[in-house]
Amino acid sequence: MADELMPLTGGAKEHFGGWAATLVDASDTLWIMGMKEEFWEAVDAAVSIDFRTPGDGSPISVFETTIRYLGGLLAAYDLSGEVALLEKAVELGDVLYGAFDTPNRMPITHWNMEAAGGGEKQVADSRALVADIGSLTLEFTRLSQITKDPKYYDAVSRITRGFAKQQKTTNVPGMWPYSVDAAKMDFHSGMEFSVGAMTDSLYEYLVKMDVLLGGSKGYEQMYKTAVDAIIKHAIFRPMVPDEANILMVGKVKAVDLGLATLRPEVEHLGCFAGGMLALGGRLLRNTTHIEIGQRLAVGCFWAYEASPLGVMPEDFSIVACASRTSCPWDEILWQQGVKERSVNFPYLAEKGGVTPDIQRLPKGFTSITNRNYILRPEAIESIFILYRITGDATLQDIAWKMFQSIQNATKTDLANSAISDVTDPMAPKRDEMESFWLAETLKYFYLIFSEPSLISLDEYVFNTEAHPLRRPKRGFWG
Repeated sequence: MADELMPLTGGAKEHFGGWAATLVDASDTLWIMGMKEEFWEAVDAAVSIDFRTPGDGSPISVFETTIRYLGGLLAAYDLSGEVALLEKAVELGDVLYGAFDTPNRMPITHWNMEAAGGGEKQVADSRALVADIGSLTLEFTRLSQITKDPKYYDAVSRITRGFAKQQKTTNVPGMWPYSVDAAKMDFHSGMEFSVGAMTDSLYEYLVKMDVLLGGSKGYEQMYKTAVDAIIKHAIFRPMVPDEANILMVGKVKAVDLGLATLRPEVEHLGCFAGGMLALGGRLLRNTTHIEIGQRLAVGCFWAYEASPLGVMPEDFSIVACASRTSCPWDEILWQQGVKERSVNFPYLAEKGGVTPDIQRLPKGFTSITNRNYILRPEAIESIFILYRITGDATLQDIAWKMFQSIQNATKTDLANSAISDVTDPMAPKRDEMESFWLAETLKYFYLIFSEPSLISLDEYVFNTEAHPLRRPKRGFWG
């Protein structure tokens, strides 16, 4: 009943309210894998949780609680039909609804339930990550669909309207800065833009809400506008030794309107973008977007293959090509890129990023700013979605190579662990195993080798924690 297993020592960690995050997060994985006895054991445990009181008394992340707990409960209900799971989802939904009790009805991202219960004034954050407030829509909408109570949908649709109204007024029209002022509902001011950490699921949920609602011109248009900007400003072809025809997604800085500059800094978190573009391309009948999605997904696999352990690092930089159609390898240009990163970012050398010895970097990388791998799912997520959409069997071969590499690098006597350095076979493992390893990563690996009828993408839409939510057959209420 703890949040996370410590896979080296067998201990436990509490990161997400102390409500048994791994158990709830992995419940639908048990069902999908046919482990029904274990599933019902998990259900008995999950319905005993009291979401009205945080296990450790600290503020809860509304975003993480929504995607891991609420998403997990809703998916387990959608798969099994067990009413006790729905009752527990309603209990949690009502708890989370309290975070919206602010003057402008914007949610507090890290909400202190005890302080709120004691009468402390509730005000939305002046610095909120857009993913934290913009990625609650799927779960709250599905809760409204199942319960026939519109209050949950109304709560999140107010946020969406704010994002929609200001989408074209940012310094990169179509995209939103990663940090916004929720208290003033200023969703456009800011110079830093990304499709990775702090923003990722905001974009992902635009197209997935269109799916869950059975068609929504508002969400569809927001998605189209966002993806056009992402393709124009954030997606690039990297210069790599084998001259592979791949794409990656980086970061953008725009000090003013029309002054957007690409920073070819790549995050494992951003690897979801390939699947997002493929899904959006399939729904909107845009084959170009599916092709871009596949090149992005294979680009992440390239980063896996380039690493000595066959596992992609958390963050790295690379040289961006001037063209997406042709990009010959230039050894001198690569070495200049490495030296530039080393000079301009000397702290990287101290933290194991750039080293004076160029040979320590896999060829093509100009720096590795975070050498960790924490069992992330985004790369296999995109490979899975593309396989379901295209039927390309080579994607299964890619998935199998990734799975073998991850197992070889992370397996412990108890489970699987995060690793501290994907470039060093002798680097120590970390005594950490995020709940998304069971909820997402292993689920996607399992599903890519399963029959397409198992969790069909025609019948379900995945939330950002890989929880399959059933699509209503007719309209909003089904």
